Amino acid sequence: MSGQYFSDSYVEETRLGFLFLRSHTWQHRVLRVAIDDLRSLFSEPLPESPVVLDAGCGQGKSFQYLHTAFTPAKILGIDADPLSLQLSAEEARRRGLNVELIGSDCADLPLADASVDMVFCHQTFHHLVEQEMSLAEFYRVLKPGGYLLFAESTEAYIDTWVIRWLFRHPMHVQKSAAQYLDMLGNEGFHFTAHNVSYPYLWWSRAKDFGLLERLKLVKPKPFGEREETLINVVARKPLSALIEGKAS
Repeated sequence: MSGQYFSDSYVEETRLGFLFLRSHTWQHRVLRVAIDDLRSLFSEPLPESPVVLDAGCGQGKSFQYLHTAFTPAKILGIDADPLSLQLSAEEARRRGLNVELIGSDCADLPLADASVDMVFCHQTFHHLVEQEMSLAEFYRVLKPGGYLLFAESTEAYIDTWVIRWLFRHPMHVQKSAAQYLDMLGNEGFHFTAHNVSYPYLWWSRAKDFGLLERLKLVKPKPFGEREETLINVVARKPLSALIEGKAS
């Protein structure tokens, strides 16, 4: 572990970024909207009473929305920042929710193979340096037939002057929407176009947060003509998957 964190490659957030993650905007306009969208992307009935791993749970603001959307038997919250875990514990107690918190790097999860039904990874992946290892760990800990709920900002958003000025990210690992989909497929996850969405939300509009569009000074670009800044995916680990390999 490097310094105070549970990861050698942890990229510390700015003070402003840390405060933003407890704001009403983050909870109501970002987290809630993403979880509602992810829930709509399932092709099959939702798992009953799932064990849900919140990978990069931050300050625990997702817990209430995960509980409402999926009625989990248990939530596991993992984060590399001890202070975030402390705040997550307070959030879970305040909400009266069953949450087990673990300090860990996503690239080396202290969980058994095939032990969770769902992995929720929301706006976490672009913070991770060891992305391939983390994705392999998500695959490993999911039960066959389990789901990865993947919601990310793309390089087109992260690599803008305002985001680089306000927040801190490992820039050399940022990816496009297509590159994220390739990663998921290469790891062995299954999904179709029905399981993927490209939200075009005001806060994700590169450069001006959609201000010029709201003022009707420019027309919004339609899907297929714009560079996507957000991608949500519900990807499934095949039912045939072996613990030792990708699939039987």
